[in-house]
Amino acid sequence: MNGISWNPWHGCTKISPGCLHCYVYRQDAMHGIDRLSSEVVRNATFDLPVRRNRNRTYKVPPGSIVYTCFTSDFLVEGADAWRAEAWDIIRRRSDCRFFFFTKRIDRFAEVAPDDWGDGWDNVIIGCTAETQAMADYRLPIFRSLPLKHRAIIAAPLLERLDIAAYLDSSIEQVAVSGESGAEARALDYEWVLDLRRQCVEADVPFLFHQTGARLLKDGRLYRIGRRHQIAQASRAGIDYRCDRHGTPLTAAPLTTDGELFGQQR
Repeated sequence: MNGISWNPWHGCTKISPGCLHCYVYRQDAMHGIDRLSSEVVRNATFDLPVRRNRNRTYKVPPGSIVYTCFTSDFLVEGADAWRAEAWDIIRRRSDCRFFFFTKRIDRFAEVAPDDWGDGWDNVIIGCTAETQAMADYRLPIFRSLPLKHRAIIAAPLLERLDIAAYLDSSIEQVAVSGESGAEARALDYEWVLDLRRQCVEADVPFLFHQTGARLLKDGRLYRIGRRHQIAQASRAGIDYRCDRHGTPLTAAPLTTDGELFGQQR
């Protein structure tokens, strides 16, 4: 399945512990953007999914998975004026699957489209849960909503999480990542393994997406370069019932080869 990024707006406000070292703020600073990263602005690519080529075919091919609003939050308050248009674009492109994750799941019922009903087949929503407090606040709301596709995003994972009570067949995946950047807080590999155990016991697909910049494993702190973080997580060999794109598979074995996961760090 083809994948494409669509950022209808840019910028976000920090609302929880996982936001402390937000990569959007860091990237804006690296690129010399002089406006506040907390200022939400509409992008020139707002209508990207419905743009057409000269032959009238869509620039975003049918069957694509569209990673939506990864430089903001699709439910951020600053985008309320434009969200109805964005929902309409998603509605029109029912031949693509739109995936966004949010720290504002408590706003969903307020800003969902009028024809949402039991959910749209082409929308996947990931609810972020980076600490136990955030999990216990957001996940009950998340599970109560009418959604066709839902995932739990433990990123950046900041402490050990117990989410067993929230895992059932309605959760299509739990994805775990560490924090990136020079100031990243360390991800303890034991937390990752514990979440994997909870998912295996509930038979919920599990994905160790990336290690983050600092990984604590067997009492040793590893500093991992950005280009290796996804690869090292893959080498851990602990994904369960999904491939690196989240496609369901048979169970993967639990292995931890090498001093880290193949020595790259």
